[in-house]
Amino acid sequence: ILMARQEYLAAIDSYRQAPVTAVTLNKLGIAYHHLFALDTARKDYQKALLIRPNYPEAINNLGAADFAQGRYKQAIKLYRKALTLMPDSAVIAANLGTAYFAAGKFQSGLESYQSAFRLDPSVFDGESLQVIQGPASQRERVRQDYCIAELFAEVGNQDRALEYLRKALNDGFHDRNRLMQDTDFTQLRKTPEFAQLMAEENIH
Repeated sequence: ILMARQEYLAAIDSYRQAPVTAVTLNKLGIAYHHLFALDTARKDYQKALLIRPNYPEAINNLGAADFAQGRYKQAIKLYRKALTLMPDSAVIAANLGTAYFAAGKFQSGLESYQSAFRLDPSVFDGESLQVIQGPASQRERVRQDYCIAELFAEVGNQDRALEYLRKALNDGFHDRNRLMQDTDFTQLRKTPEFAQLMAEENIH
């Protein structure tokens, strides 16, 4: 309840009074993660893994801490391990994709996003600590948002496709030829909303 209310310090106090288990240590790490105390969060995730070495949620969260501190190669390694242990997790697949994008491995990022989307099309909805935020680099962020727009367009979700396409455009996407020839956007290009977006972004 305290976590849901974003009362993280109070949540930490409560977790510290609970029995020491892998689950409570992982949750304790999440609370510190929310407070951006990444080194402390990392220690709690590692303690959880000492108790339960193959705990996919803790491995995922440890990967998120590495990602937040720019250790993309290590984050990828951890996400891949977590996904092996929990292959049906759309969240972990999405996190792996984001780490690939941050590392400049765009094709691997796209493939991971496609896997995540197949597992759960709503995985990119909203914001959660479990689904890590996008790359800091503008170039990688543009690629990421464009790929997510393609995924939504493929399944006919035009509103979400436009949302992510707008993000890509706002961050500097300007490859008109690709946008106008991309078969994933064939139906989207027929809509007045797409025309309006192009007019707003001065893409002709």
